Amino acid sequence: MTDVNAELVNELVAAGLDRREARWLVEEFVPGGDPDAAPAARAAAQRRLSGEPLQYVLGHWPFRSLDLDVDERALIPRPETEELVDVALKELASSDVAAPLMVDLGCGSGAIGLSLLDELRQRGVAGTLVAVDESLDALALARRNALKHHLHAVSFVQSSWFESLDSSLRSRVDLIVANPPYVSAKEFDALDPVLRYEPLGALVAPDANGVPGFDDVGIIIREAPTWLAPGGVLVLEHSDTHREAVLAAALGAGFAHAQDLDDVAGHPRVLVARR
Repeated sequence: MTDVNAELVNELVAAGLDRREARWLVEEFVPGGDPDAAPAARAAAQRRLSGEPLQYVLGHWPFRSLDLDVDERALIPRPETEELVDVALKELASSDVAAPLMVDLGCGSGAIGLSLLDELRQRGVAGTLVAVDESLDALALARRNALKHHLHAVSFVQSSWFESLDSSLRSRVDLIVANPPYVSAKEFDALDPVLRYEPLGALVAPDANGVPGFDDVGIIIREAPTWLAPGGVLVLEHSDTHREAVLAAALGAGFAHAQDLDDVAGHPRVLVARR
C-alpha cells in the first residue's frame, strides 16, 4: 500500500470506519495511490458511515466464482445462498440430463442462475438458463452480470414467478431454483436496519395459511410441477421457520420426493423437491 493510501486509510478509520472496510474502500477507489482519487474514497466512506451496505458502496461483491456487480436494484448475494447452488449442482449431477434447462425465479443480480451456468461450463456442461424477475431494474443488473462474465446461454423474462413464462416451457424444465422473499412484515421490523437499503419486495412476503412470510414460497412450490420435466427438481431457499410448511406444500403439490436440508449453521434452509 502506498503512503498516500496508508494515510487515507488512517483518515477514514479516524472518521469512524472499520479498518478492514477502510482498506477495501481505498483499494477500490484509489488504485495506485492516485491522490486525485482520494475524494472518491472519502465520498464512499460517507455513504458507508451513513449506513449504506458496504457491498453497494463498492458496487460489486463475490459470489462463489463470480464477481457480481451489485446495487440497490437487487439483494446482496449471501453465503447461505451459495449453499443453494451447491445443492442444485449435486441434483443436476445425479440426473442423466446432458444439457439442463434451468429457470432462476426472482433472479435479482443473477447470482444463483449465472453461478450455475458458469460452474456447469467449467465442467463442460452446456446448460441453458431462463432468468426471471418481476423487476426490470433487477433484470438489467442480471443482464450486465451475464455480459461481464461472458455467459450467453441465458434469456431474461419479466414475470411474477411463472406468470409470464412462455407456455412452451411447461413440462420441459430440468431445474427450478429460487430464493424468494420469505421474511414476514413483523419479522422485518425487528431485523438490522441496514436491510432497508435493499429492495423490500425481494425480502418481505405476505403470510399464507397462518405461516409468516410464506406466500411466495407457497406459490412457487404449488406451481413448479407444471413446469418441471419428469425427474426435474425444485431447489428453493426458505425461512428457518418454514420446514413443516414447505414439506407439506410439496406433498400437496404432488412432488414424488421432497426433503428439506439444513444450512451450514444447522438451520432449515433449502427444499429439494423432485417431480
